[in-house]
Amino acid sequence: MQLIGMLDSPYVRRVAIGLRLLGLPYEHRPLSVFSTFGQFQAVNPVVKAPTLVTQDGTVLMDSTLILQWAEAQPQARAGLTPASADGRLRDLRRTGLALAACEKTVQIVYERHLRPPEKQHGPWLERVGGQLEAAYAALEADVAAAPASEPLHHGGLCAAVAWSFTQFVLPGTVPPALHPALAQFTARAEGRPEFTACPQQGC
Repeated sequence: MQLIGMLDSPYVRRVAIGLRLLGLPYEHRPLSVFSTFGQFQAVNPVVKAPTLVTQDGTVLMDSTLILQWAEAQPQARAGLTPASADGRLRDLRRTGLALAACEKTVQIVYERHLRPPEKQHGPWLERVGGQLEAAYAALEADVAAAPASEPLHHGGLCAAVAWSFTQFVLPGTVPPALHPALAQFTARAEGRPEFTACPQQGC
């Protein structure tokens, strides 16, 4: 199967690492939704990253849906989804917070880099920035309350990817000093071979 998209996208990186954690081999095609739009369009007319092309040629989109499909494959390793109902609920909450942090980070980056300075909307940036801070405050509390020995599930994978992405593209916006548990958790995750094989890239 093929994973289409650049690792500067936290959604693509989430899938790339998740597939490795599940033990599923894939070919990564680093096509950009900007600079190689035409090539990407030839694979997926919607031009949405990440895109996964399965062994039978089916085209999937959305990081959560791709990982849901991947985890259901008979050859996939178990472990990304907690076994208990309470554990799954906590993991879904953490995943949702991390995805919100990714979304708000992307919105800020797009507003700052794709709009001319005179057309950037200050109140909108302030609002999105507040949402970003709220997501990371909740993630910090969640990670701080969890045991350090907790296995890496979907929520932890997504939280680590989100934190690294925000720190890379918006340095200083969400201070690590105010989120020590999340910063330490991410540092441990980034040391794993599945993460180092899929390095964070700049936009």
